[in-house]
Amino acid sequence: MHIDVLTLFPELVSGVFNHSILKKAYENEKYSYRLVNFRDYTENKHSKVDDYPYGGGAGMVLTPQPIFDAVKEVKKERDTKPRVILMCPQGAPYNQKKAEELAAEEHLVFICGHYEGYDERIREHLITDEISIGDYVLTGGELGAMVVIDSVVRLLPDVLGNKESAPEDSFSTGLLEHPHYTRPADFRGMKVPDILLSGNHAKIDEWRREASLQRTYERRRDLIDETSLSAKDQKILEKIKKK
Repeated sequence: MHIDVLTLFPELVSGVFNHSILKKAYENEKYSYRLVNFRDYTENKHSKVDDYPYGGGAGMVLTPQPIFDAVKEVKKERDTKPRVILMCPQGAPYNQKKAEELAAEEHLVFICGHYEGYDERIREHLITDEISIGDYVLTGGELGAMVVIDSVVRLLPDVLGNKESAPEDSFSTGLLEHPHYTRPADFRGMKVPDILLSGNHAKIDEWRREASLQRTYERRRDLIDETSLSAKDQKILEKIKKK
């Protein structure tokens, strides 16, 4: 996978790529990336990339020309048909299913705006996806883009050390993940559940599934309605509800 990030502030993004899983994955050639300052593509003699909105109103709007030309260039360089993603509050809410969908792509282009918004022709003629990471407004799209990129890169083949890590994450199964424990088994009187020390992996799996269902029921009941549950899961859920 190759990722292009179009931004006016590459320094906001570069630090995230240079640490932890993203850094290791890049060094191991699991993906590549490029930070593109679309100000470099403006034809304005003052290097402006924004202007006042027609009809009046507060704030400045990003003009189409620099972004159109920057996207054209990154497409030409790789000769691909990338997913071009606009980070904006009006986009579709981001979730794990979308992360898994994007992780199957060869080329992703993220457009990170600032100021009041984008010229509407950018939405209409350039992008394939509009994504929002939540019902709130940030000063720019960079933080949102890095959230999406982090969640996508970790799903790429052989990026995580344990192949079972990603499939067991919260939301990957449709439910929240079960609780985790590690050594010591008894920490200041707070003990690990006996079943996890039993060595009986079948029973451990059953405990984890029940714990996952219970945590989801208690914290995100909306996910229960969206998840396909087996007959066994339904019985467990009924027991949880009776508690």
